[in-house]
Amino acid sequence: MSPAVPRRSFLSMAALAGVTIVSSVALSGCTTFPRAFRSASARCAPRRASEVVPDTGSLFGVNLDWGQQTLEEYATLLGHRPAVAVVFADVPLGVQDVEDVRGAADQVRGQGGTLLLTLEPQDGLQSVTDHVADDVAALVNEMQESGVPVIVRFAHEMNGSWYPWGQQPDAYVAAFRRVARALRSGAPGSATMWAPNEGGGYPFIGGPSSAVAGTPAFDVLDTDGDGVLTTRDDPYTPYYPGDDVFDWVGLSIYHWGAAAPWGANVLPEEGKFAAKLTGTYNGAGGDETPVPDFYDLFGVRRNKPVAVPETAALVVPRGDPEGERAIKQAWWSQVFSAETASRFPNVRMVNWFEWDKYETEVQEHVDWTVLHDPATRAAFVGGLPGWLHFAEAPQPCRTVEPGR
Repeated sequence: MSPAVPRRSFLSMAALAGVTIVSSVALSGCTTFPRAFRSASARCAPRRASEVVPDTGSLFGVNLDWGQQTLEEYATLLGHRPAVAVVFADVPLGVQDVEDVRGAADQVRGQGGTLLLTLEPQDGLQSVTDHVADDVAALVNEMQESGVPVIVRFAHEMNGSWYPWGQQPDAYVAAFRRVARALRSGAPGSATMWAPNEGGGYPFIGGPSSAVAGTPAFDVLDTDGDGVLTTRDDPYTPYYPGDDVFDWVGLSIYHWGAAAPWGANVLPEEGKFAAKLTGTYNGAGGDETPVPDFYDLFGVRRNKPVAVPETAALVVPRGDPEGERAIKQAWWSQVFSAETASRFPNVRMVNWFEWDKYETEVQEHVDWTVLHDPATRAAFVGGLPGWLHFAEAPQPCRTVEPGR
């Protein structure tokens, strides 16, 4: 997806009514001390993020519009505590970014789940220095020690042309490895996720970060060596940071409609979700069969848990609630189908993108949500399968005394 603005909203104090960001009042057994005293007082024994990977089935998570809804409110509507909550933050971290992430972590702690921290280097990959990476590790370690497992997704959808960090394979790999090294040493127990966009439409020509012919990046991306970037070039491997620096693989998979120009409300074709995951799509959007099988290549062969960190179906509200609901239902029925569970056992996380936001490609607001409309919510909740895992009630953490 190529949003007009970063896919997050500042955690305003108004939106966090009832949730104290710096407080001596415990949201769970882990928030025992005010934040300023946590380093000097007993702290939580960090729960390793690797421990959240289910043996079977998949974690259910949400990309929440934090400025409009609290995690508790979302959980109440869903009838379950999400196992994963996604928060976005710029990197280098600013003061507001740190407080936003802390606020999200406090909410996750109160619900008993895992935080998927998505880092966006809006100033470019060159801004991600060793010092910046160490700052990230320090913040992640703080959250881990407060009892919140953290998975870090750095510079997602790097194969797209819509972000400042897009289509710069060598610089991306170097920055990813830098952040991963800092996390390994400074935030033990945290996990990392490598997460491109699904390769349909690659190389996404015309975006602000499209690779330019004659540059080193272009040469690396021209995987078939024919001098041009086309659908025949590999949309994943040039950006691969190495098996040793990540724990999860992820792939953003959306139903944007049938074909560009985007904006028409169209039912997804049968089997589209699975085809996007495996590089076998050949339909109204074109022949995408040159795209590699992401699930097999990066999940099965490397024995990594696979995430769908973002998914939803495009609906532009146009006064047809039943037809619009049918589009969303057709998509979630594929995503959460019995086939997904049986055919793709390595898929261990699926996060719905619960936003209603303006999309540049459409020039209109797109309602990606499934819980806002009561009828859609009832259908969605009623159709959630038994192989999904939700967060359990938060438990008091095992404390560790200073110096241990």
